[in-house]
Amino acid sequence: MNEPLLIDRSPDRVTAQLNRPDKRNAIDRETIDALHSLCAELEAMPRILILTGGDDFAAGADITQLRARRADDAHRGINAMAFIRIAALPMPVIAALDGYALGGGAELAYAADIRIGTPRLKIGNPEPNLGILAAAGASWRLREIVGDGLATEMLLTGRMLTADEALAAGLVSGIHAPDELLPAAHAIADRIAAADPLAIRHTKTALRAPRDAHPAIDGDLQAELFESPEKMRRMTEFLERKGRR
Repeated sequence: MNEPLLIDRSPDRVTAQLNRPDKRNAIDRETIDALHSLCAELEAMPRILILTGGDDFAAGADITQLRARRADDAHRGINAMAFIRIAALPMPVIAALDGYALGGGAELAYAADIRIGTPRLKIGNPEPNLGILAAAGASWRLREIVGDGLATEMLLTGRMLTADEALAAGLVSGIHAPDELLPAAHAIADRIAAADPLAIRHTKTALRAPRDAHPAIDGDLQAELFESPEKMRRMTEFLERKGRR
């Protein structure tokens, strides 16, 4: 049996590739369990996470397992809880999307902080066609990303966005050739890794905070950064490079 995730670790990032190519990476319970284990690791040792899937990111949740689920399973939010945990990771999550990102695969992508794709990308939520709803984040995250109008149409009609449509809607921030997708994700990770990790973590916290938490949360987070030795070191180096004191 293949491992559900292929994981490559380095000091500042982790790359995790969904690994069910014969099922177009359909997300099953083993994949969810592996994502929880990965989240536990990244909560204990925060690093950037790059999620990818090879030729297809994830063509949905595993229908065989979904068909067997009942009301109690719905209340447990099996996929939703994993994706909430991914969204809440301390450091940024980058989703590199090729081929199909549908249903649960799309909802996993929505949980990322940054999404990029290839020209082959097809992304959307066809769940009502299977007699269920998109209950692992699409009903709130997709609206926040693309707005009420487009999200409502996608969730009610099962419309899939092409790569160009996803880019125009702000669902992805860049389109890259398939062989350049993962290097592009690493280039984004490189830029994030060059910054102060605590400043990145606090920026993500501020971005994820509800509107009514601002501006108080920004002040609290900035207060900690203003007192940090890393802020003093980086600003001093900046001024010295500019020939200032």
